[in-house]
This record gives sequence, structure tokens and C-alpha cells, in this order.
Amino acid sequence: MMERAGMSEMDIDNRKRDVLLYHGSPDDTPPPEERTTRLPRGSIPPPCPMELLLNEAIYRRVIVELLPQTRKFLWIVTADIKDLHVPKGRRFVPLLEILSDLIDGGVAIRLMHAKEPGPRFREDFDRYPNLVESDLFERILCPRIHTKAVVIDGKQAFIGSANLTGAGLGAKGQHKRNFEAGMLTDDPGHLRELMDWIDQLYLGEFCRKCQRRSVCPDPIA
Repeated sequence: MMERAGMSEMDIDNRKRDVLLYHGSPDDTPPPEERTTRLPRGSIPPPCPMELLLNEAIYRRVIVELLPQTRKFLWIVTADIKDLHVPKGRRFVPLLEILSDLIDGGVAIRLMHAKEPGPRFREDFDRYPNLVESDLFERILCPRIHTKAVVIDGKQAFIGSANLTGAGLGAKGQHKRNFEAGMLTDDPGHLRELMDWIDQLYLGEFCRKCQRRSVCPDPIA
């Protein structure tokens, strides 16, 4: 299973509609020259609201604390994707179960990745009908993705080195997990720029000129 049909023109139109629901009308977006305030030469820019997260702190803060609190939409962008377990009550469950629960609550989820998931991930995936049948869940594969990011409700974003794997974002033990680092931000400017770029991926705007289409198993456009 885990198949995704190719994109039709209607699919692209629907995706553009979804983008407007997230961001509002394109007319509301100021031109590039108005988005950045020029600072006087030699001046120090004001600090941005950023939180540095290292190693296990990424898992605790992003995956355990923030992700289950998503209310409207969740975007996950990762290069690698493998089986990943997280706490739910007194037991550990696949992260896919948390995503399925969010879909039950009306949360729209985009999962974008570069590699085909590992076998355990695929087995778990098929156990959750929401991930196969719901229009609120979309999975996009693009071999050029090397970004690792999580966007929660357009209000917070984590950008860092960790893939969606047990050793990256998961609960793997202190002496087995990867060494990872990243930043959690709620800065509106950074969020808007990141989300605009993810939307470009989502809509397949890089597909037609992509020089890796020959190795792409399912081009978006």
C-alpha cells in the first residue's frame, strides 16, 4: 500500500486552494522589497525569538510536547523516514498513531520525504486507515528533499538536522541516538518564508525544470 496517485490539473487546483486557506489571498502578501526592513550600516538587528534544541531535547520539546497539541495543520519535511515510537499514556506507540489521532480531530497533515520509508514504517502505516483514506493526510515523495522541518499550525516551526527516525527525532536511548541540533522559532517572518517554500514543494513548482525527474518515482507535477 502507501501508494499515491499522480497529480492531475484538478489536484493542482485543489492544492492551490488549500494554500490560500493556510495563507490568505496572494494580494495580502507584500512584495519582496517591502518584506525586509533595511537596518542602518553597523547597527545590530533585533534578536529573533529562537530556542536552541540539542539531541534528546528535540524529541521531548517537538515530538512529545508540541506535536500532539496541533489544532489545525501539521507539516513534516524530512529526508529519511523510519519507524518511530512516542509515548501515549503509559505505553509507546508508533508516531503514526499520533498522526491518526490528530486527523480524527480534524488536523490536516502533510508528510514530505525523500526516501521510501523503512519496512516497519510501512507495516505500521497500513494499520491506520486514516492515513490511507482521509483527505486530511497527504504524503509527498521528492528525492531532492534534504530539509528537516516541522511546522505546527503556522505558529511554530522546528528546523534542524534530525530526520523522522528513531535515532533522529525518536526516543532512542542517550548512548544510541544521533547527535542532532536545531532551532525552534515562532518568528512570523521566518515562518512565512519557510511555509511559502514548503508550499512551492507541495504544489510541484520545482518539478517541471527538475533535472532529477528520471529518478523520481512519483513527480508531483
